[in-house]
Amino acid sequence: MSQPEAQQIEVLGKPLRCVVCSNDQFYVTQAQLNTALATFFKFDWVNPSANCCICSQCAYIHWFYPQKKD
Repeated sequence: MSQPEAQQIEVLGKPLRCVVCSNDQFYVTQAQLNTALATFFKFDWVNPSANCCICSQCAYIHWFYPQKKD
């Protein structure tokens, strides 16, 4: 299995830069946003997921909640 490649990301039409080190290369993944109530009842699958951009230089994680589609 190959390692994912870092890439440049745009947010609202602007290039994303790491807030810690100013790098412009990120690994992209998703993470589930768990809530205590859903976890208690074993309904984690109903929780939303966030888009995560992990800086390829310092590993700081930038979290983005999915935007609603109108």
